[in-house]
Amino acid sequence: QKVWRGERPQEGRYREFVQADIDIVDRDTLAPHHEAEMPLVIGDALRSLPIPPVTIQVNNRKISEGFYRGIGLTDPEAALRAIDKLDKLGPAKVADLLAQTAGASEAQAKACLALAEISAPDASFADAVRALGVSNPLLDEGIEELVRVVETAAEHSPGLCVADLRIARGLDYYTGTVYETQLRGYERFGSICSGGRYDNLASAGATSYPGVGISIGVTRLLGLLFGAGELPISRSVPTCVLVALADEEHRPESGRIAAALRRRGIATEVSPSAAKFGKQIRYAERRGIPYVWFPGADGAPDEVKDIRSGTQVTAGAQEWMPPVEDLRPAVS
Repeated sequence: QKVWRGERPQEGRYREFVQADIDIVDRDTLAPHHEAEMPLVIGDALRSLPIPPVTIQVNNRKISEGFYRGIGLTDPEAALRAIDKLDKLGPAKVADLLAQTAGASEAQAKACLALAEISAPDASFADAVRALGVSNPLLDEGIEELVRVVETAAEHSPGLCVADLRIARGLDYYTGTVYETQLRGYERFGSICSGGRYDNLASAGATSYPGVGISIGVTRLLGLLFGAGELPISRSVPTCVLVALADEEHRPESGRIAAALRRRGIATEVSPSAAKFGKQIRYAERRGIPYVWFPGADGAPDEVKDIRSGTQVTAGAQEWMPPVEDLRPAVS
């Protein structure tokens, strides 16, 4: 589905983009095992694509919130938002931000940063959290839930998930497990697939609809890979046929041919100028258009030329069809 965001466009982040969503929603309660299933589904989906492998970073908001409350912070949401900027700002500036926005002392900020440094590919992260000496019931609940997610992932898809306690997801509606996904070798571009557990986002009267969801940033993923040359494509434009133009007086005729081909699902455009046919062919070559169509003159039949092989045959706009592999660009 199409999505829009109100921020400055940059590589991999656009104002209009497409994302593919997966959500599991129930009425009043949602079993926690769904939070463990979500990264497995995404892992299978992304593994089936011709892209580099991924690592899904998981955390649990209850760990963060319970820890922050356990060290005496009264505004855990502000602390979460500050920690969410750790990759962009670095520890020193985040420590300042924790003091300014969450009222953290130097010791509290140091503790928050120590929690965010914990990362492990297995349930050993739980021992590292407990070693920090903070106690809180919500913290214990979050550790238990995240252990379940990590252990389930390790059993079914070893190496897919990593417990990374710096993952915060700045959106306030997340209440449990949160996910971010890194494309290995392209970590500098950030997450290509994110989401988490939400308990209070949807309701109708006294009925709540808790859920867990994750979204693949399709436009973001493809933009990064095409930009890096990781996804070779058979041609750079969707156009299959360029209709040549003998002179401007014949543009309506060339336009009718193009329209007939388009109606049959063949991507077609008319030459932008009535240059010599050699120049029009070179224009098609530069753009990667495989066929040039020559309207017949003085009652002669039309002809179409495969400019890669040089083969030129008689053709009619109502009957001719390119080979299937030429009809649309192919990603390999």
